[in-house]
Amino acid sequence: MEKKVLTCIGCPMGCELQVEMEGCNVISVSGNTCKRGDIYARKEVTNPTRIVTTTVRLSGGGVVPVKTKEDIPKEKIMDCVRELKQLVIARPVQIGQVILENAAGTGVPVVATANKK
Repeated sequence: MEKKVLTCIGCPMGCELQVEMEGCNVISVSGNTCKRGDIYARKEVTNPTRIVTTTVRLSGGGVVPVKTKEDIPKEKIMDCVRELKQLVIARPVQIGQVILENAAGTGVPVVATANKK
């Protein structure tokens, strides 16, 4: 049986979680003080995902902050960032505007997080 230790990022408590695994299956999670810790630990050891935040260049200069609308698989982060690095978009940009429809083939859109005139 394999044991993994994680620090939970599900809430501000930052609990130290102990995860017991047998192969790819989670047997138990302990150390969490709330339900979010159990959910986070199970997901983190079986299918880790993250929200990607970065910037995209604007034509005429400057950048606009962007983020994935949902979390994407951790192994797709660099592919997503590479795609966004190649983009140059025209002004104006509105908060929530889709900048990239399908980040790194995940089906998750990337949206602007600020207005730029």
